[in-house]
Order: sequence, then C-alpha cells, then structure tokens
Amino acid sequence: MTISDLARRFRLPAGLAVVVLLAGGAAQAATLKIATLSPEGSAWMELLRAGGEEVAERTGGRVQFKFYPGGVMGDDKAVLRKIRLGQLHGAVLTSSGLVQTYNDIQLYGLPLLFESYAEVDAVRAELDPVLIDGLRAEGFTSFGFAEVGFARAMSRVPVTSVAEVQTQKVWTPDGDPGSARALESFGVTPIPLSIADVLGGLQTGLINGVAVPPVAAIALQWHTQLDYVMDLPLLYVYGMLAVANRPFERLSEADQAVVGEVMAGVVDQVNARARADDANALQALYGQGLERTAPDAGELDEWRAYAARANREMVEDGLVSGELLERLQALVEAHRAAVD
Repeated sequence: MTISDLARRFRLPAGLAVVVLLAGGAAQAATLKIATLSPEGSAWMELLRAGGEEVAERTGGRVQFKFYPGGVMGDDKAVLRKIRLGQLHGAVLTSSGLVQTYNDIQLYGLPLLFESYAEVDAVRAELDPVLIDGLRAEGFTSFGFAEVGFARAMSRVPVTSVAEVQTQKVWTPDGDPGSARALESFGVTPIPLSIADVLGGLQTGLINGVAVPPVAAIALQWHTQLDYVMDLPLLYVYGMLAVANRPFERLSEADQAVVGEVMAGVVDQVNARARADDANALQALYGQGLERTAPDAGELDEWRAYAARANREMVEDGLVSGELLERLQALVEAHRAAVD
C-alpha cells in the first residue's frame, strides 16, 4: 500500500500516513529458523549464535535467529522437506544435501578433482560466485561455502586399489544420487544410509567402509569402528549456510544486507579454521590407532582413470554441468602449470 492509498483509505493526512507506514514497517519482525547437524558447543554453533546476536542487535530486533543444533530436525533430506513446508527457513547443509535442488552445487565434490588445497583455492576464487548465483536461481540464498576437508577412504580392512574397494560395503548418503553414481562408476555397489544410521551400520557390519573427512569421522564417532585410512584425497567436502529465498526476501533490503554481511562473516570464519582442524583430525585418527595406507603409482593411475570416467559419466547423465566442469579443470591445469 502506498502513502496516498493509505491516506485515502483511512482519510489520513499524507504526513501522518508516512508515520503510520514507517511505524508498521519497524514493528514487523522475523525469526529465521535454522537447522544444523553441528552439536551445541561446536565451532559452527558458537559462531552461528554470535552471528545471530549481532544480527538482532544491528536490526533493532527486527531479525532474530532460532537454531536447532545436533540434528534434532533430522538429516539434510528431512530438513529440506521441512524448509519446503515452511517449518524451517534454512540450514547448514552439505553440498550433497542440496544436490536435488541444484545439481551443480556438487561440482567441487566430484572424485579426484584436486590434489592440494592450493588448487581448491584457485578454483573457488573463480567459481564460488557462479555456484552461489546458480543456487539462488533455484530458491536458496547462500552466504558462502565452508570447507570441511578432503574425504579419505576409511575401512575395517586395508585397501589401496580400486579392486579392493570394490569388495567392500561402502556407505553413501541417503538421497544423494551424485555420490551413489560416482561410487557405481568405480564398480562399487553403494549402501545408502542416513547419517544417523552410519555408526550402527558399522557396528553391525551392514557397511565396513566410508569416505569422509577425518574431522567428520571423529565428530560422529565413526572412527571407533574403523581401522585403516587411505592417504588419497578422494573428494573435497564442503558445506554452506543457506536460507530459502522466500523468507529471506521478506526482510527489508537493509535487513537483508545486515544478515548477508554477518552470516557471510560466520561462514568465512568456519572456512578459515577448517584446514587446521582437518590436519589435526587426521593426526588424531593415527593417534587413535588407525593405520595409514596409500596406493602405489600403478594403483594411483587406476584411481585417476576411474575418476575421469566417473566425472565424464556424471556430465553425460546430466548430474553436473559439462561447461562448469571444463572451467574447473582448466583452472586446475593453469594452477599446476604456474606451480611447475
């Protein structure tokens, strides 16, 4: 309703109509309900709560955050369903959690794309904005990607070759067709489970292998049921704080700017801590008795050949953009050439 409409409808002087409109806008408040698997007391939760308090202060209480930590709202699949129903407004999600919303969000997580974090940095500097824009077009506003680390194969028996992995019962996230398709390309029959069911699956023998970053294996206690870690960065794993466009866009432009600035800062802080956490967690795994294995040169060539085929098939099956994958690979090759 415009000022003139308000003045006509209620027979108010135009000046008073302005006051009424401003007062009405100031009185409106929004509470954004955000779910996360991160437990209370974790770095994510500490930074999220601090960010929520800063947003509330800077918006005069117009925007509040309510967090649901520790997976109380379920896994990514359950959380997305609740976002669609309006029961939640956003979440801290893995890339695999949003893959059914926006296929290309899994781009960085294709197998064996990167050999080092320096290559990751070179790619992300160029492609993060592209993926964030693509996700927004599919209904979610992201405040940036937060690194988790490189996923490594962990198992009950030592494995270094593709053939050895093919004999294992390997977990894949339930509802993540990209991860399942990638495993199948390696000749592995994946066993889909929710994150909450993985520990039990390891204990009962339903599964005997996972591919996750060390920090995740420790946080979820999966390492207690595993004995070996293969020293090969199979996948780059990352998450993001994302809010559905509709509730976010109901905020005023000024409040959207505050939320964006503060929560992007939160994600940046988590991202900055990730590398040290990843290195420390890997050493902690070894300290807990897990043994390191590594493929030899011939086995490594085989891994790379399988990965190239898996990524090609992902493009052919429409699970990721061929154009974006080519851009990523060109950035990696340019970085390697500059280093050499």
